[in-house]
Amino acid sequence: MNKTIFEITKMDCPSEENLIRMKLDGISSIANLDFDIPNRKLTVFHSGEIDQIEKSVIELNLGGKKISTEETDQTEFKENENQKKLLWSVLAINFAFFIIEMTTGIISKSMGLVADSLDMLADSFVYGISLFAVGGTVIKKKRIAKLAGYFQITLAIIGFVEVLRRFFGDEKLPDFSTMIIVSIFALIANGICLYILQKSKSKDEAHMKASMIFTSNDVIINLGVVIAGLLVNWLSSSKPDLIIGTIVFALVIQGAFRILKLSR
Repeated sequence: MNKTIFEITKMDCPSEENLIRMKLDGISSIANLDFDIPNRKLTVFHSGEIDQIEKSVIELNLGGKKISTEETDQTEFKENENQKKLLWSVLAINFAFFIIEMTTGIISKSMGLVADSLDMLADSFVYGISLFAVGGTVIKKKRIAKLAGYFQITLAIIGFVEVLRRFFGDEKLPDFSTMIIVSIFALIANGICLYILQKSKSKDEAHMKASMIFTSNDVIINLGVVIAGLLVNWLSSSKPDLIIGTIVFALVIQGAFRILKLSR
């Protein structure tokens, strides 16, 4: 690993930082970018030669000039460690609620809870995949975002099949009180996850954006299951539960396509 320091005289606010990040996107040899805006310094941790990186920095016409290049043993970065802590936290929360919602969904005969539990499981896999992306190249992160998108589409198709099976089958009325109580707790958990992810300084990277899209969808889904539980009780029908199950998987597909756009 090499460490190259650039002086960038016209870098005096975050907009220049974002411009530099976009310019350096796709250079696979870059491991980490460390910006020191007050001192107008950029430290690039990279493998191989610096020529391509230096050329890209100069082309921005921000007064970029290479100061030094030296070897370094540093392979872990504070920003990456923060990402890992955040992702481990939301992974644990989502996997715990997958178990809770799947168990209560089966017991209460609620397709809405079962669907939401599978969505939680998908999120857990996505966060796990994102952990492998931390510290990787931009290209690697976009590939992982693409994998996450296709995973969600596959899960949604399986969900639609199950909804159809239950719609045409002879299913018992779901336990509306379990649907409402569990979904309220899941809503709180997803709100916490979204707050944790938005605290990340790297929230604009493809794999982190993917994680936030999943969690934002979950908040909407939890509210939908609560409403479906109220309608099941009011109408004495399982149809609202099946409808919310259908909507859940439609949202999953919508989120998947948004993620696939990020991976381009």
